This record gives sequence, C-alpha cells and structure tokens, in this order.
Amino acid sequence: MYKHLSQEERYRIYSLFKARQSISAIARPLGRHPGNISRELRRGPGQWGYRAEKCQMASASHDDC
Repeated sequence: MYKHLSQEERYRIYSLFKARQSISAIARPLGRHPGNISRELRRGPGQWGYRAEKCQMASASHDDC
C-alpha cells in the first residue's frame, strides 16, 4: 500500500537532493523505494529546482506541484 510522503520527508528529500546525493542515497534513510523519490523530484521541479513546501501544499490539495 502506498503511503504519501510527509512534510518532513519532503524537506529531507530537498536537503539531500541539494547536497547532491543520489536518488538511492536519498531513498535509503527514508525507507522508500528509489522510484518514489525519482517521481517526487520529477513532479516538483519548479523554476529553481525541487521545492518541498510547494509539493507539500499541492499534495494537500491533490494538485501537481
């Protein structure tokens, strides 16, 4: 069963991504499949890259970020 990413997980993804960690290295401490991380990063690229807060707000309203 799929469990949505929490706000804390999104901020962790953001910080690890900014630190230039690989998708596998981001997924491991979160206990997530690398595919989940990859999709999250693709869904919320934004003008300046992935933005955790934008994706969290979009998730709450069931929109794309």
